[in-house]
Amino acid sequence: MSKQRRMPLWERVQTFVNEEPVSFHVPGHKNGHILPHDSWKVFRDVMRYDLTELPGLDDLHQAEGVIAEAMTLAGEFFDSQETFFLVNGSTVGNLAMILQSVSHGDYILVPKNVHKSVIHGLELSGAHPIFIEPDYDASLNLAMFPRLADVRQAFNTYPIKAMIITYPDYYGTTGDLASLITCVHEHNALMLVDEAHGVHFSLSHPDLPSSALSLGADFVVQSAHKMAPALTQTAYLHIGKGYKGDTRQIKRYLDMLQSSSPSYLLMASLDVSRAFLASRTRQDLDQVLASAKAVRSVLSTLNSATLIEANKQTDPLKITLVVRPGYTTHAVETVFRSHGIYLEFITDQHLLFVHGLAPFTELKKLQEAVTDLNHRLKKAPIHDTMKVVRKKVRQPLTELALDYHTLKMCPSIFIALDDAIDWIAFESIVPYPPGIPLVLKGERLTREKIEAIKELIDAKVNFQNQAICDGVFVVKEIE
Repeated sequence: MSKQRRMPLWERVQTFVNEEPVSFHVPGHKNGHILPHDSWKVFRDVMRYDLTELPGLDDLHQAEGVIAEAMTLAGEFFDSQETFFLVNGSTVGNLAMILQSVSHGDYILVPKNVHKSVIHGLELSGAHPIFIEPDYDASLNLAMFPRLADVRQAFNTYPIKAMIITYPDYYGTTGDLASLITCVHEHNALMLVDEAHGVHFSLSHPDLPSSALSLGADFVVQSAHKMAPALTQTAYLHIGKGYKGDTRQIKRYLDMLQSSSPSYLLMASLDVSRAFLASRTRQDLDQVLASAKAVRSVLSTLNSATLIEANKQTDPLKITLVVRPGYTTHAVETVFRSHGIYLEFITDQHLLFVHGLAPFTELKKLQEAVTDLNHRLKKAPIHDTMKVVRKKVRQPLTELALDYHTLKMCPSIFIALDDAIDWIAFESIVPYPPGIPLVLKGERLTREKIEAIKELIDAKVNFQNQAICDGVFVVKEIE
């Protein structure tokens, strides 16, 4: 059996459970003997594996045994200098690699379409972000990859110490990451990559984009639960082989930011998922990609939406549809849901389907849903298409109107959206999913931004701002 097929942590946990140990320790369910409710009987067997740091099971925060062995195997598979298991999702990986790379006052280059966890990491670090506007595809209404020329301009203008980028984005779009990494390293800066949606890029197949680690990134975060079959809340943090800094500090940050009682179910699923990825053959991947093409073929027959064609700079397992004029994504999604088909997420104009790392087996059910959808919406009234506000002037590089440290000292007030133009946002305004801030905390609110917020509200897009329909918190005064 190949070394990468081993699952040392999961194997040790299984051995421990099979010994039928008597619990005089936490957790309080006592190996599944104490259930919070009768309906939880279904979890009884699983709860036997919900263990704590017992003799022989190692400790994530001082890994020397089976957890260390499991992380070493992960590092060998992903070809990293070192790989860490994360039980607080990619979020904690983004926070840790930012804290490792920049400190208070350091300049860091950040595309505007990053996940909110990156913004939180910037705030915690006290770094000075320079925001770079991604390229934009007006025909698809999608932000793309940053332009290399803009990145070079940023390094020629500011003393940037690091850059962070999302690769791929939520729709599977990538870009020329290799050239960006070369540019960043030419300026002796660090490249941080939020590859939360790209753990499968570590598999070798010509139809999959290259992984950020293989392209020379210094730090890479990958969710295990998004595209690999791991439990929700699991991720990997990789240190690239070219990184020359001291890695002891990042371990300290992970110790600070992660739970002191990490779930063995989560850690074991990271171990098992690595073994799963390592066991994928070229034939396995060919079958998966053929299945994804079959799903695309069915979805391409939708009358109410247009399929975005796959290309060399997109993940073939991400399938995005753009709603056609006169229809709404909510109407389309509702019909799919009535057939028991749930999408990854919808925006006011896009529907995202995520294909897994195994052939899809319910193509007939999907075809039935598409046929029903075409029939239902054919009879539905065609509504006016909502106009999307786009920036009239592109600003490649911008800074916050107020830095995070100053914001802490400022009082805030809550005002109506229409009155907020030219005020400084005291909170980030985040449509969710996917969790990309539309307005950044510390950014000056413009008329275009306010109109965009109102349009998304009208389109019934969810926000992680409870009172967004009534108004927004802004800075009351600046000394």
